[in-house]
Amino acid sequence: MKERISTEVAIIGGGIVGASAALFLRRMGIPVVIIERDLCGSRSSGVNYGGVRRQGRPLAQLPLSQRAHGIWAQLKELTGIDGEYLQSGHLKIARSDADLASLESYRERTRGFGMDLQILSARAVHERCPWLGSAAVGGSLCPQDGQANPRLVSPAFALAARRLGADVREQTCIDEAVHDGESFLLRSGSELEVSSRYLLNCAGAWAGTIAAQFGDTVPMVSGHPEMAVTEPLPHFMDLSLGVEGGGVYARQVARGNCVIGGGQGYALDDLRARVQRSGLAKLMQQTVDLLPALRNAHIIRTWSGTEGYLPDRQPVIGHSATTPRLIHAFGFAGGGFQLGPAVGAVLAELVQGGESTTPIEAFSISRFTSSPRAASAGLVPSALA
Repeated sequence: MKERISTEVAIIGGGIVGASAALFLRRMGIPVVIIERDLCGSRSSGVNYGGVRRQGRPLAQLPLSQRAHGIWAQLKELTGIDGEYLQSGHLKIARSDADLASLESYRERTRGFGMDLQILSARAVHERCPWLGSAAVGGSLCPQDGQANPRLVSPAFALAARRLGADVREQTCIDEAVHDGESFLLRSGSELEVSSRYLLNCAGAWAGTIAAQFGDTVPMVSGHPEMAVTEPLPHFMDLSLGVEGGGVYARQVARGNCVIGGGQGYALDDLRARVQRSGLAKLMQQTVDLLPALRNAHIIRTWSGTEGYLPDRQPVIGHSATTPRLIHAFGFAGGGFQLGPAVGAVLAELVQGGESTTPIEAFSISRFTSSPRAASAGLVPSALA
């Protein structure tokens, strides 16, 4: 017989955004059901680089990123695990004088956001990081940014939500999602039917398809970041690294393995992605230029995932432009891991009171649609009773 569930909030997608939303909703006492096609945290939320950085984000994202920074400090209290979260510091490397000038400009434009960015000259960066190669001519250090293990952290939010009473349905594919004017109805084959007042679309790279079913069409495309990890090595690197202008990013974990990312892989099908051999060779050459200690290191595993990218590289967060009580959060362009817990908190606020205490206007879906903004169309729901 088909199981029928009625709840206040249904969430499609059990990654770090959807699971965080469920956790904060349950902390407010609001009933919630998570519906995840695979396992919670098994897609991009669990296979990303693991960077927990504010530095380098667009200015519009910094209030949200700052909020996330505070939530990450409470990770163990919220989820029960430390998730290997470490405020190691994040160093963005300059490879030219133009890069260094760009980093200096970014520091000036982001004063007041509490990042305490420190610009390092060529001499200073090599004194601080003697393991850097000659390709580095300076850098910008954000001392309190860091790193964590996404394979631990992302599922932990879903487990924490479940402990507080969230109904978590994994390996459950949604075949139909409709709104009848009063409530949402989600069907999964002949086994499950979920009715809810609110629907949170947190389906990652696949969220655009769900949004389109409600008339919220966005020009989202998929990308597949390339990742690799080395054998354990003697510990030499104590920072998480990025490069101004893009390219390589790298960090070393306590066990000695170096996690490396950069470049783009390819899709095998709608769910699976792989690293390209040619891309991996280029990535490793760039990495060795910055980290000579990895010249003879063995790569023991490579992988990719699927991320959603919008033309402006900014996410969609907020109310639907067409459908009351539909709320979107997707399109994080590879930068959603650090933001995820704050986005979850924002989504919970939008359900509870209709608006967020953190500015999210820049992320409105209305920038991609001719439909009136949800607020002006009277679609922003009132607070929960």
